[in-house]
Amino acid sequence: MRILPLRRVDAALEPGPWPWADHNRARIEANWARRRAEKPSIFNGIVLACTSLAIDGDVLTARFREADYASFLAMIDFGFPEPGVGNCFGATVLRSADGAIVLGEMAAHTANGGRVYFPGGSFDLGDVRADGRIDVERSIERELLEETGLGVADVAFASGFMAVVDGPRTALLREARSPLPALALRARIDAFIAATAEPELAGVRLVWSPADVETGVMPAYVGAYVQAALARQPQVG
Repeated sequence: MRILPLRRVDAALEPGPWPWADHNRARIEANWARRRAEKPSIFNGIVLACTSLAIDGDVLTARFREADYASFLAMIDFGFPEPGVGNCFGATVLRSADGAIVLGEMAAHTANGGRVYFPGGSFDLGDVRADGRIDVERSIERELLEETGLGVADVAFASGFMAVVDGPRTALLREARSPLPALALRARIDAFIAATAEPELAGVRLVWSPADVETGVMPAYVGAYVQAALARQPQVG
């Protein structure tokens, strides 16, 4: 597990199909049928799968291919097919005015129902600019809005990124602070969830100290970053 400050993220979509997905279509379809039986409401939309990633100093370079969600999940479920292929995604480390870290519990109907994450998610085609570059900052802002109802006017984002590299999983994190104290911030997000027809989150978890880290439901990268973040004050602005 590595936690690295990044000055720049160079992410881009490469043209053409993802060969691994084409070669493993039968296994992918069988895995998708199993997944659908467990969570009937999951949708086989288009996401971007990371097919190469490198970090040189404080610059991360990643390339992606278009993939259906069935192939993306199969990549994870099968244990990642080859070096360089992995799950690279963006998320917000949301902090309240009084210092709590705000995490979201995924709704039961989602593929990761019950798990607790930073608000965020996979890149998709809407994040790709005309030149093929992926707007990572905009993607993170979009995911925060979709999951919590908080837009760019509601929080102050830090400059730059933090990367948490956990084997083939790389989380690209942006820290952000709300002017609201923790309980008011949770109430606002809960109200947004209650008013949303099919919310991505079931609720909010507030983390004040390492004792609040729930290893049973939080992925390792979340717990590792939370503990590091609690040990310092985020540089927001």
